[in-house]
Parts: sequence; C-alpha cells; structure tokens
Amino acid sequence: MLNVDNSGFSDALVILGAAGIVIPAFTRFRISPVIGFILVGVLVGPAGLGALVGDYPWLYHVTISDPHAIEPFAEFGVILLLFAIGLELSFKRLWALRQLVFGVGVAELLVSGLLLGIGIHLLGQSWGGAIGLGLALALSSTAIVLPIAGTTSPVGRAAFAMLLFEDVALVPIIFLLGAISPMAVDDGVGSLLRVILLGGVVITVLIVAGRYLVPQLFAQAARTKSPELFLAASLLVVIVASLATSVVGLSPIVGALIAGMMIAETEYHTEVEAITAPFRGLALGVFLITVGMRLDLRLVAMNWTTLLGAILAVMLVKVAVTTALLKLNGVRTGTAAETGVLMASPSETTLIVLGVAAGADLILPSTAAFWTTVTAIGLTITPLLAKAGQIISRTIENQSNEGEPVPEITPEGPGTVVIGFGRVGRTVADMLKAHDLPYTAVDADIDNVTAARRNGYHVLFGNVTRSEFVDMLNLGRATALVLTMDDPVLTVRLTRRVRNWVPDLPVITRARDSNHAAELYKAGATDAVPETLESSLQLSEAVLIDLGIAAGPVIASIHDKRDQMRKSIMNAAGLEREPRLRVNRLSDVQS
Repeated sequence: MLNVDNSGFSDALVILGAAGIVIPAFTRFRISPVIGFILVGVLVGPAGLGALVGDYPWLYHVTISDPHAIEPFAEFGVILLLFAIGLELSFKRLWALRQLVFGVGVAELLVSGLLLGIGIHLLGQSWGGAIGLGLALALSSTAIVLPIAGTTSPVGRAAFAMLLFEDVALVPIIFLLGAISPMAVDDGVGSLLRVILLGGVVITVLIVAGRYLVPQLFAQAARTKSPELFLAASLLVVIVASLATSVVGLSPIVGALIAGMMIAETEYHTEVEAITAPFRGLALGVFLITVGMRLDLRLVAMNWTTLLGAILAVMLVKVAVTTALLKLNGVRTGTAAETGVLMASPSETTLIVLGVAAGADLILPSTAAFWTTVTAIGLTITPLLAKAGQIISRTIENQSNEGEPVPEITPEGPGTVVIGFGRVGRTVADMLKAHDLPYTAVDADIDNVTAARRNGYHVLFGNVTRSEFVDMLNLGRATALVLTMDDPVLTVRLTRRVRNWVPDLPVITRARDSNHAAELYKAGATDAVPETLESSLQLSEAVLIDLGIAAGPVIASIHDKRDQMRKSIMNAAGLEREPRLRVNRLSDVQS
C-alpha cells in the first residue's frame, strides 16, 4: 500500500506537480521554465513553505522535506544534459572548436579567476581563499546556458567551447585547492598527474568501446523493437561512461559527453535523443529546483545591498573578460557581447568548488554561505541575462554593422518586400534575382542579416512588430509583399495591418496549414500558400508514382485533392473566389 507520509513520495509529488502544472503556466505567460523551476525551489524549499511545516503539518505534502535526497537526481539531470549535447557533436566538430576550447576557454577561466581573486583579496580574504573563490566564481553554468543558447548558433558555439573547458578544468581546480590548503598532507601534483593518466586511459577505452561495442548493443536493442529495451540501453551507456570517469577522479559529465559523442557517430543517435528527452527535461528540472532551494529570501532581504554589489562585480568582470577575449579571437562584437553577458553568472559547479574550499579551510563557512547565495541568485537571473544580451547584441550590430554598407530603400520604392529571410525567404529572393526583379528583404536576426549581406543579398535588419519600422519600408511604392516568417500570429496581424494601409498591394503569405491559410485570407492576403498541404501532396504523388500508378490518374487525384483544399479554405474564410494554391509540377500546368 502506498504511504502518503513517505518523504520520497511527497518529494516526487512536488516535482511532478511543478513539471505538470507550474511550468506550463509559466510557459503560457512566456516566462522561461528555468525561472519557473527555480522559483518552485524557493517556494517549496526549507527557507520557503518548508519552514512552516512545524506550524502547518499539511504543508509536508507540498514541500521537499529532505533537499539532500533529491541531489543525486539533480546531478543526473546535468549528466543527461551533457549526454544530449554529445549527441549533437562529432569528434570532427569538437576538433574544429579546439582553438576556442583551449584558447579562449583557458584564457577566460584564468584571467577572470585572477581578476576576481585579486579583488576578493583586497577585501581582506587570504590569498588561498581568494584563489579558490576567484576560480569558483569564474565558472559559468553549463546546465542553464546551453539549453538557452544551444550549440549551433554563433553564441552557442562560443559558450559551449568555454563551458567544455571549464567542466574539464573542474578536477584540476579541486586538486589545486587541496594542494594549497593549510591541512594539505598529500602530494597534490602527484595525485593530479595520476588522475590525468588514468583519465586518459579511461577515455581511450570509452572511445574504442564506442566504436566497436556500442553499435552492436543498439543493433540488438533495435531488433527487439522494444522502446523500453532501447531506453535501457541508452541509459546504461551514459551511466557506465559517467561512472567510469567518476571512479578515476574526473567529472561524471565528461563521461556523459563522451557517451553522447560515441552514439552520435552511429545511426541510432536520433532515436536515442528522442527517447531520453523526457528524462533529461525532468531531471534537469530537479536540478533547477535544488538551485532555488538554496535561496533564503529573508537572508537576501537582510543583505541585499552587499549581495547586489557582489553579483554586479562578478558579472562586470566576467562580461569584460569574455567579450574582450572573443573579440580578440575574431568573433563579431555583438556576438562577443551577447556571449559575455550570457555567461556572466556563476555556475552550479561553483557550489562544488565553494564546498571544497570550505572543507580545505581556505574560506570560512559563513563566507561559503554568502557566495552560495550569490551563485544561486546569479543562476536564477541567467535567463534574464540572455534576453539582455540579445538586446545589447542587436543594438551594437545595428549601430556599427562592423563597417559594412547598410542597404537602403531607393526613392523608386523597395520592389518586392520579403519579410523573414530564413530558408523560404532566401529561396524567394533567389527566384526574384533570377528574373531581374528588385526586392528588399527584412529579418530580425542580426547574424542572419550579416551573413546574407556578405553573400550579396539586399537585406535590412529590423523588427516588423514596430509599426514605425514598417512605415520606413515604403510599402505604398512596393510591387508586392511576401511574408515568410514562421510566426502564424504575427503573419496574420501584419497582413491585416498592411491591407488596411495599402488596399491594392499584393500580399503573398506563407501558411502552416489550411486553417492558417483561411485566417490569412480573412485578414486580407492575396494568396496564402499552405506549406504542409503542398508538401503532403508532393509526397503523395511520389509514393503513388513509385508504386506503379500511371501518371495520369495520379495527377488527376492530386488535382481533386487540391480542389477539396480550395473549397475547405473558401468555406473557412468566407471567400467568394477560390484561393490559388500553387501547382507542384510542370505536368500539372500542362494538364
């Protein structure tokens, strides 16, 4: 029989409640789930509602009674995060990042640690403690930064490279603090060399096993066609690899990263990533809850000026160092600044280093508690720093543009205006250029705009949600407006607004499906192209032809299906004329 008074049961109830109720509510209001999980931790932790359990026993069931009991699950969340990152990597891509990892990564950690250490020493801390605190605060959060930035964008690549070195450097930092401890009795250098040697052996064994054994393991699991067995094989690989690196003294997340990279070289990586995603999200949520549980709002309120000064000082040093190093390494100013702001907060591994420094008598327990609070606050505001970094980056790039000429709209008009310059917008621009038709493209992603300009496209940077910017496009003199953004709500809103301004302007829009197309026609679109429907028709045509059906009946059935779609859209939009859905093949035109 299930015992509701069991602490494990009540803790699981709180975690699942946060994941299933609280986080969707935050998402609905466009608040980062990272902040949501952390705030849940503040609320249900020992400094929140947990402090009232003695007066109100029923709160026991909605609070986490033993914070230390869920810490292993929190660590597992970070392990699965690094495993997922490894799945997106390859050894070739990692080698391409070597300059950022061992160049900027090394310099960022050492320079930031040195400057912070000097500043802390000037405030009265001993040199040993200042070194420990400086290195601890110089670390940045892998668990929060990478889900925000990813690993493929310019900011994500730079952040990942530095974070990867920081994770690897965690073990040497711990050994360094042990060596300079007043209680040091062991040969710290000898122990470090032993870990490096054993770690190299283990990593080599993991790579060899990943090349020859892992594909066989997943092949057997795949033959059973059992999702449970495939999931078990995936978790087995990541846990064994993490334990192997942990046993020899390396961080378990190093093993998780290697495990992901091993599977990334196989044909099973997509399935592994999909099947482990729910566990990764939930376990990472547990980690974020533990971060929130470290925050005592009463303590923060009592010492808010000191804490604010400490947080700002740490962030300013890290922003300046990271931005300068990336700029020196050839990274664009806006990207460098955005990366610096994103990585300005301390890390979850900062908490580990603080514990080691306190255990080695390098800092007092009260000092460790103060910087733990600073770290927890920093982790909490990291999503806000990400937004601030994006704004700063856009401002810098929009003002300077690195000296590149900014396209202008000629007095004759902008030609065809293409809003949204992703995959679809670029294709439209290519076709317009092929027929010598003038166009002006607009996009809100400065990196996308810069890359497009270098390739010879006429692209403006701007945000079309601002009516004053849309006015500057001079749509009254435009020949057509093409909306290719992957934002259904904005597309409808902009279509309606432009139709009211310029009644005779042809407005051609990208639609997700027939329902979205109907909305766009109601808003005033001249033509709305439902991309999913057209791709499904093309796929159906290819299937029927390959199955041996004669081309004539196939084309006729495709036409019939498209007519059904037209009538469906007409009825939904209340149109008097049939909407034009594009034809797929030359054969359609000829027929």
